[in-house]
Amino acid sequence: MSRPEFVYVTYIETTREKLWQALTGSEFTKRYWFNTELRSDWSVGSPLALVMDGQVTDTGTVLECDPPKRLSYTFHHELNEKARKERPSRVTFVLEAYGKLVKLTLTHDDFAPDSVVIDGISKGWPAILASLKSLLERNEPLVIPFEAMEIAAVR
Repeated sequence: MSRPEFVYVTYIETTREKLWQALTGSEFTKRYWFNTELRSDWSVGSPLALVMDGQVTDTGTVLECDPPKRLSYTFHHELNEKARKERPSRVTFVLEAYGKLVKLTLTHDDFAPDSVVIDGISKGWPAILASLKSLLERNEPLVIPFEAMEIAAVR
């Protein structure tokens, strides 16, 4: 039986360095990720916290950090009781240069059996990454109603 995973690929007109900064810089993430700040020093083994409007929503540990090529961390949702009981999953970003574009591949995997988290992230990641792409290419994040992603059940 195959293990569930979420894979999302997009091409963004930017440099790997700018995309890396967008993925790891707290002030930048707040602009495209529903006012969510990523807090970490990005050293392997260091803690990671996603903080939305002052509340920690998700936590993890940095697994890999190879700027500006590859970033991986564990992901553990903290707000929903069922999700909080699950073991952490894993998020991996791979950045590949293609001329004026960067191919960004996000893989979110290693979910617990019968995970409640996978449904929420499958709706959340496309919106987050679309807003990131818009911000990098047009200097304007997308305004996507949080409710449109239907992730309230996980929150």
